Amino acid sequence: MNDWLHNLPIVWMGLLVFGLTGLVTAAIHGVVIMLSVGERARSFKAVSPGLLPPLGILFALFVAFTASQVWSDNEKANSMVDREASALRTVVILASAFPGESEMRLRGLVHNYIADAVAQEWPWMAHRSATPQMIPYSLAEALQLTLSLTPSGPGPQTAQRELTTALENALDARRQRINISQSEVNRVKWLCLVVQAICALVAIAMVHSDNRLASAITMTLFGVGVAASFFLILAHDRPFTGELSVGPQQLLQVMPERGADQQGPNR
Repeated sequence: MNDWLHNLPIVWMGLLVFGLTGLVTAAIHGVVIMLSVGERARSFKAVSPGLLPPLGILFALFVAFTASQVWSDNEKANSMVDREASALRTVVILASAFPGESEMRLRGLVHNYIADAVAQEWPWMAHRSATPQMIPYSLAEALQLTLSLTPSGPGPQTAQRELTTALENALDARRQRINISQSEVNRVKWLCLVVQAICALVAIAMVHSDNRLASAITMTLFGVGVAASFFLILAHDRPFTGELSVGPQQLLQVMPERGADQQGPNR
């Protein structure tokens, strides 16, 4: 799917999905009714209504299979952002074990990292162009600074170890966050969903080919269900793209002053 589709406002995305599904449903209904004459009409009516439940179940299974990936990706994305924010919050808290210039530098580096992540990485992830190979300068410098500190007692020594672990956790969470941003429902899954939906709609039209009103009502109901399924999956397809994407709010909360800067212009 193209970026423009995933970046549409949720209302327009819904209108597009329901509109296209409605057009396809109407086209199938019209073609089957037009062909339902003479010998073909008898052939259409020979299609057993018992075919509809298996087709509907297969479509439901395809939707469940695809949706399970989408929900899993979104859950992982939220989890990684939360883990990253938790690690950075730990760094900010433990930095007080080294008062003075070291504390200010650590806090400033965390601040800069969050600013860069919000301003650069999130737009890159939205377009699936972010790469985990590039190590963020601010976190790398913070890790180097932490390792260069000379603890003066057991307390600072423990704080140094915890700081190192927290920074490593933040780097690992960032890497996994970026990897998850590359995830989406692939074209084969979308194709299978569309083909299965079309098969079910054609079968409905054939079974009710002798009654146009019944055919129209039944196909409309099933078409709405198909559109709702497509819309639900598409709106959450890419964890970091679109109106319902995972945002950097948890990272912004680590540094309240940075969060205020980001939120101010939107008020």
